[in-house]
Amino acid sequence: QVQLVESGGGSVQAGASLRLSCAGSDRTFSTNSMAWFRQAPTKERDFVAAIIWTGGSGDVADSVKGRFTISRDNAKNTVYLQMNSLKPEDSAVYYCAAGPRRIARFTQPDEYNYWGQGTQVTVSV
Repeated sequence: QVQLVESGGGSVQAGASLRLSCAGSDRTFSTNSMAWFRQAPTKERDFVAAIIWTGGSGDVADSVKGRFTISRDNAKNTVYLQMNSLKPEDSAVYYCAAGPRRIARFTQPDEYNYWGQGTQVTVSV
């Protein structure tokens, strides 16, 4: 069973950058598809970015394209979300998720088996 621990959240001003990290506990981490989702108060959990088990550039939601980048380091069992040019609408709890090696609908939360506890990101004007 994969345990995920996010870190790196915080409160910043608009235009700033943050890098979120998600550390996985299991040796099978390197074979998992990984993703970041976010959830603002009273809203659904939304897809942010995903990356397949072999790495590469990943996929990001249109709302963060050009500003956010997902990456992973399988040697460290860690996936990252680099967030640049943050906006107030990026404020949310950010969750790391792990799923099977192959995922058909990588933007859907129910495709992922394991979740972290979340880390808060707050962006002020």
